Amino acid sequence: MIKHLHDKHAVVTGAARGIGAAIAHALAAEGARVTLMGRHLDALQSVAAALPGGPHAATTVDVADAASVHAAFARARVQQGLIAILVNNAGQADSAPFAKTSFELWQRMMAVNLTGSFLCAQAALPDMLEAGWGRIVNIASTAGLKGYAYVSAYTAAKHGVIGLTRSLALELATKGITVNAVCPGYTETDILRDSIANVMAKTGRSEAEARASFAAGNPQGRIVQPEQVADAVHWLCSTAASAITGQALSVSGGEVM
Repeated sequence: MIKHLHDKHAVVTGAARGIGAAIAHALAAEGARVTLMGRHLDALQSVAAALPGGPHAATTVDVADAASVHAAFARARVQQGLIAILVNNAGQADSAPFAKTSFELWQRMMAVNLTGSFLCAQAALPDMLEAGWGRIVNIASTAGLKGYAYVSAYTAAKHGVIGLTRSLALELATKGITVNAVCPGYTETDILRDSIANVMAKTGRSEAEARASFAAGNPQGRIVQPEQVADAVHWLCSTAASAITGQALSVSGGEVM
């Protein structure tokens, strides 16, 4: 079977669990050599050991810290060679009414969700320019395409990710490099599970009732699975999507059109 990403070095941030781990698996299954990045090395190494093919690597990074990003990408380059694919998946979602959104919360949402994508793209881009080929996929959210109450900082940061995606795509349109965003709706991740727990604590609803309230926003009436997001990322990284750039692909069962 042809491996469409054979020998491509892919970096996936936030890869220790959930969507990031599913993306790492999808890219590895297509022949990519994957470097998994995140905060917890043991968890990253565990995911890397379970990936098909290889060799794969794991390294720690704080995507909001420029020095940490520079060091992590330097290690990845030494271990696995020039970077051909970058998936900016690391992110964080905290909620609060706007009037109670602290400056610290605002800054943290911007740093992890938006600045992290900026720093990692800058770190990976020289390799792609040298090769004349590359794929950058930013994991945004439907919150990058519409508003949601009580997550104004997160929503603003994810809208910023979409703007970054579109602008960078135009800069690189003649360089053999595509830049796209994938925008999941509510997905089966730790972030969703934390949100469900928060609803249960504040409203007294059961877990099933809280979960149903999140699924209700999806016209298909279900929670998106990490593997469904990974499938979209895999396609955008393939040669089949070479004419697709600057797009924000909603994976949300029709919630956003």
